[in-house]
Amino acid sequence: MSTAGTAAVPAEAAHGFADDMRRVLLLVPVLFLLTNPLPAPASEAPWVWPLGDLRVDRDFDPPDSDYGPGHRGVDLAGHPGATVRSVAAGTVSFVGQVGGTDVLTISHGAERSTYQPVRADVEVGDAVEPGTPVGRLLGGHTGCGAAACLHLGRVRGEDYLDPLELLRTSRFRLIDPDGPVPAPPALGSGTGEFRPPVDGPVSSGFGQRVHPITGVRTLHDGIDIAAPCGTPVVAAADGTVTDSAVAGAYGLRVVVAHPGSTSTSYSHLGRTGARPGSSVTTGEVIGHVGSTGLSSGCHLHFSVHRDGSPVDPAPLL
Repeated sequence: MSTAGTAAVPAEAAHGFADDMRRVLLLVPVLFLLTNPLPAPASEAPWVWPLGDLRVDRDFDPPDSDYGPGHRGVDLAGHPGATVRSVAAGTVSFVGQVGGTDVLTISHGAERSTYQPVRADVEVGDAVEPGTPVGRLLGGHTGCGAAACLHLGRVRGEDYLDPLELLRTSRFRLIDPDGPVPAPPALGSGTGEFRPPVDGPVSSGFGQRVHPITGVRTLHDGIDIAAPCGTPVVAAADGTVTDSAVAGAYGLRVVVAHPGSTSTSYSHLGRTGARPGSSVTTGEVIGHVGSTGLSSGCHLHFSVHRDGSPVDPAPLL
């Protein structure tokens, strides 16, 4: 082939051109990712329960079409004025009314949680953690069979998902009714909102049970932690002692109030030096394990109440 009339390209220039092309080709995927970011992964972390009560009034029932009938969230039973808490860490993205109903939305990356009817105590842009108080429950939710209901939604993009998929992973476990009762969860495996008040295994979990002394099936409103009599019991969080006295079946009991309408109680104590009105700090000794009241042996009965209702302490430790 003739090369007459064509200027020769120096070898150095050819190599430089090739290097420049390689740099451009390497930059193309980087620029694509910067201008077209990948969607954030869906939330997989368990949600914490947003109310003190743990009752579902109405389940999730997605509609067959965008405009069809259905229930795009879950209704959780509560009472007017109850503290509503964030189910997960995130940022408040909406506070206002939708169709005349007070609504609060929190963004958690790829997903959003929605709360209604709620009088918000937070503003758009506020960062929240799991369990952060975000408002107060209002009455008047249509179709609610309780004194008041929180309609909790879970949204990814434009799709509505079942909130109980994440709520139940943190609060409930399905067990074989014909099999052995599973061991209670180990202390320290929860959110860490509270410090374990005493070292020892959980000998009886939260929930319905047959009382070992009375034989009556009733709600066990806390957890029992086995420990020798005389073992120091410490405050699970900073707070103020509101009660320190013998309380019927609970025996000698200390109650500590914490921010956000939350309290912890420590029952069946052998002795205590805590006085009502005194401030305590996390880890401060407030008493010693005993077996006072309706007790079958040395242990601490530890309870957590939110808005006056008992909640399972184990996921919070």
